Amino acid sequence: MTSRNQTLFEESQRLIPGGVNSPVRAFKSVGGSPLFFTRGQGAYVWDADGKRYIDYVESWGPMIVGHCHPDVVKAVQDAAAQGLGFGAPTEAELEMAELLCKLLPSLEMVRLVSSGTEATMTAIRLARGFTGRSRIIKFEGCYHGHSDGLLVKAGSGALTFGQPSSSGVPADIAALTTVLDYNDAAGLERTFAEMGDEIAAVIVEPVAGNMNLILPKREFLDAMRALCTKHGAVLILDEVMSGFRVGLQGAHGHFGIKPDLLTLGKVMGGGLPAAAFGGRRDIMQCLAPLGPVYQAGTLSGNPVAVAAGLATLNLIQASGFYDRLTQTAKQMTDGLRASAAKHGIPFSAQSIGSMFGVYFSKQPPTSYAEIMACDKEAFNRFFHAMLDEGVYLAPSAYEAGFVSAAHTEADVAATIAAADKIFAGW
Repeated sequence: MTSRNQTLFEESQRLIPGGVNSPVRAFKSVGGSPLFFTRGQGAYVWDADGKRYIDYVESWGPMIVGHCHPDVVKAVQDAAAQGLGFGAPTEAELEMAELLCKLLPSLEMVRLVSSGTEATMTAIRLARGFTGRSRIIKFEGCYHGHSDGLLVKAGSGALTFGQPSSSGVPADIAALTTVLDYNDAAGLERTFAEMGDEIAAVIVEPVAGNMNLILPKREFLDAMRALCTKHGAVLILDEVMSGFRVGLQGAHGHFGIKPDLLTLGKVMGGGLPAAAFGGRRDIMQCLAPLGPVYQAGTLSGNPVAVAAGLATLNLIQASGFYDRLTQTAKQMTDGLRASAAKHGIPFSAQSIGSMFGVYFSKQPPTSYAEIMACDKEAFNRFFHAMLDEGVYLAPSAYEAGFVSAAHTEADVAATIAAADKIFAGW
C-alpha cells in the first residue's frame, strides 16, 4: 500500500520543484521519499502516516525548548490576536533588540530581519560599505545562505578565487569571494599577506554545522580575530545555527572571540521566521536611514515572529538550562560511540552545547576534506534504519543534529538502543 508520505510527495512534484521548498528536504542525499510532517509536540514529530519519531532535526535548529511549548504557543496566539503585521515599528521589536544586546555583549546595535540569508547577505554588504573594499573570505563547507556572493566553491588551490557553486551566479560576483580551508590558520595568514588590503570581511561559522558538526581549532579562531584587526577587515561570525545552541552567549561567548558583526537566526525566532545581524556601533551606523548602506524588509520585526522569539529566549535563560542540554547531547553521543565500538563499527560522535555530529569515521573530522572522506553510504544506511526505529536524524551526512530541553533520558536511551540494534546487525 502506498504511504500517505509517498502520495503527497508525488503530488507535490507536479507543482513544486523537486516536491520541496528547501532542497535537503527531498532526501536526495540519503535516497527514498521525504517525510511529510503533520504535528510536533515536545521531542516528537508525527508524519502523514501517523508514525511518531524522536526528533533530532528540530526544524533545523529552532526548537530548542521542544515543539509547541505552551509559553511559546501562548505568546504567538496573544500577538496574532493583536495583529499579524504592521510594516511599522512595535514595542516588541525594541524589547527583542534590548534582550539580544543584553545576552550578547558583542552587539552594540542590532537590526531584525526575517531569515539567516538576509542577515548574512546584509552583513557582507555592510562590511563592504564600511571598509570600501570588495573581497570577502569564506571557508569550504560553511554555508551562509543562498545570496550570490556566498554560493561559491573553492578553486583548484587553497589561494584561488571562488567559482560559482550554483547556476545563475555570475562568475564576476563569485570571483570576489576567496574560499579557504576551515581550521587552516596558516592558509588564512598567507591570504592576508597577499591581499589583506582588498579584504572587506571574513565570514565563518565559529562552530560549523552545515558540513555536519565541525569544531574550530583555537589557533584558527585567534588568527581570524588578529588578522582582521591588523588589516582593517570586518570579522563576521555567522551564528544563525550556533547562536543560543552552543550556549546562552553563542559560540563566540563560549570561545571568547569578539566579532565585529554577528548574524543570528533559528532559535531567536522560536520556530517562526526571524533573524538578526548586529555588532559594532560604528559599523551598524552605516546602515540606512543613518548611513549609505541600504537594507529593508517588509516583514522585518514581524510581531508574531518576535513574540515567539522573545518567549523562547526567556525560557532558555532559566538556571541550569544549558547544563541539562549539554549533558543530554553528551549522553547520547557517548552512548552511540560505545555501541558502535562494541560492534566494531568505524564510527565517531561529538557534541557542543545542544549540537551534535555523528560520523562514519574513526575520529571526528576537523575540515571539509575530512568530512567528505567519511563513509556516506554507511550514514545513509544508518539514517534509514533509524527512521524505521522511530528516530529522525537530519537526512544528510553533512548536517549537524540537535537536542532540545524536551528530550528526556528515556528518549536518549531509546535512541541508543535503536542504534545498538542496528549496529548489532550491521
